[in-house]
Amino acid sequence: MTTNGVASTSPTPVAFRDQVVLKSLEDVHEPVDPRLGLSSRPQPDQLDESLGHQLTHIIQHPHEELQPSSTSTKNEKASFDSDSEPIYVDFAEGDQRNPINFSLRKKWAITILACISTVFSASAPSAYNMGFDSMIRDLGCTRFQATVGLSVYPLGFGVVPLVSASLSEEFGRMPLYIISSVGFFVMYLMVALSKNIQTLIVARFLQGAFGSTGATMVGGTIADIWSSKDRGLPMSLFAVAALGGTGLGPVLAGWVQMNPRLEWKWIQWIQMIIYSLYLIMVPIVLKETRTAVLITRIAKKMRRETGNHRYRARVEDERASLRTLIYISCTRPIRLMLTEPVVTSFSLWIGFAWGITYCMITRSIGGVFGTLHNFNTGFIGTTFITMTIGSLIGFATNFYQEALYQKNFPTRGPEARLYMACVAAILFPAGMFIYAWSSLPTVHWIVQMVGITLFIWATFIMYLAVFSYLADCYGPYASSALAGQSLARNLMATAFPLFIEQMFDALGYRWSNSIFGFIAVAMIPIPFGLFFYGPAIRKRSKFSRMVMEAQTGQGSKT
Repeated sequence: MTTNGVASTSPTPVAFRDQVVLKSLEDVHEPVDPRLGLSSRPQPDQLDESLGHQLTHIIQHPHEELQPSSTSTKNEKASFDSDSEPIYVDFAEGDQRNPINFSLRKKWAITILACISTVFSASAPSAYNMGFDSMIRDLGCTRFQATVGLSVYPLGFGVVPLVSASLSEEFGRMPLYIISSVGFFVMYLMVALSKNIQTLIVARFLQGAFGSTGATMVGGTIADIWSSKDRGLPMSLFAVAALGGTGLGPVLAGWVQMNPRLEWKWIQWIQMIIYSLYLIMVPIVLKETRTAVLITRIAKKMRRETGNHRYRARVEDERASLRTLIYISCTRPIRLMLTEPVVTSFSLWIGFAWGITYCMITRSIGGVFGTLHNFNTGFIGTTFITMTIGSLIGFATNFYQEALYQKNFPTRGPEARLYMACVAAILFPAGMFIYAWSSLPTVHWIVQMVGITLFIWATFIMYLAVFSYLADCYGPYASSALAGQSLARNLMATAFPLFIEQMFDALGYRWSNSIFGFIAVAMIPIPFGLFFYGPAIRKRSKFSRMVMEAQTGQGSKT
């Protein structure tokens, strides 16, 4: 056991039994939200206050100031004397309870099952789209209303993580994995049993909300259990699941739709049956991976068994009250997206690519191959396999990116994640222009499939770079940073399908997709700017600078 900076009078029997490290504030480098000062730090008697009691307090005192004070002065620090100064609990080096020290077998089991959840989350919207014709007939709705059912899915995908991702950083990953997987399963049932389009739209929004765990949470989980030098392959598997899964859904759904005894309802039933296997495995395979949550549990146990309320986890400094926790958790992703240039620029870049992807799902691919090349629904669904192929090419490419990262990380830091992202910046518009200008009946359909593959290859590299780079830059705030970019990405995925019908009708496939290509050209500087100037940009940002300092052992003493 190690006790750094702790008075000799502090009790240690429980600490010895639990094999934890005890630290003073000066020895703690784990960052907390920079908006919090010492005045926001909870008093010992507040730490174990029940959630019900805190909810009652909020109801009875609704007009209390919500935003915590960010003032941190010497006078505030002086208000904590030696008898009340917290003793911070941390894992000892090599402790197997620390998720970063899990066995490789456990790490890969968690990673693979979490990525499977991403496959289901990604395939649900594209598979739904293949059932439009029979759905419109059975529910008596318009194509636009059916498209709304597609658009509200990414809306739930983007909005809900603003709360859920940050709360997972406070309360743990497992509760959200369990709740979201059950909810996602039930929504398959609700969609299949819908008697009108209004019920179906509500179910699709809720399914997107529950499915968002398969996106933002998985990236955070991988960041929890894999060190930055080992994170490349797990993150690339996650990216394959996210983009490749989008291509897998229609491959099956297109042929189900063609069977008059199955059609759109059975697209949902079949997915639900397969998903039930994943649902059974969640409580068996997945484990809590949020280190701060595990440390908090140990600290609570030590307080309970010793009666000494000075023991606490560093993250508990963010929990002066439930009101403060709600404010911090729910505003952090938006704050990161709006105030951190790294998150903002990547959000716009990947968001634009995601919007185009949903345009392809909604109208572009079906219209081009159905109208120009007379493909039936089954073959149109099969063309989506190009998304999976593009993702697999990106996965193979990532081995080269990973080699560059391992070689250059000591000198370039997290920016070593961006070599292939710079290549993707050029591949992105190239793929769009090939897809756009081969949209002619006289051009063989394979050329357009090549264009889609190049576009998805670029999008895969971009998607992986966003998750890997943000995880490296924001550490314990990775889920919040990813939730911020997820909001921007999925808002574009929500909006694009709603105007793409009119755009294609007015401009045609060639010029509509060409406009996307020109905008992609304008975005080429984004990864290059971060590659060359990333460290300087991050040093001027509150959150990323704090993480940088903590990683070098020079964290600011909040």
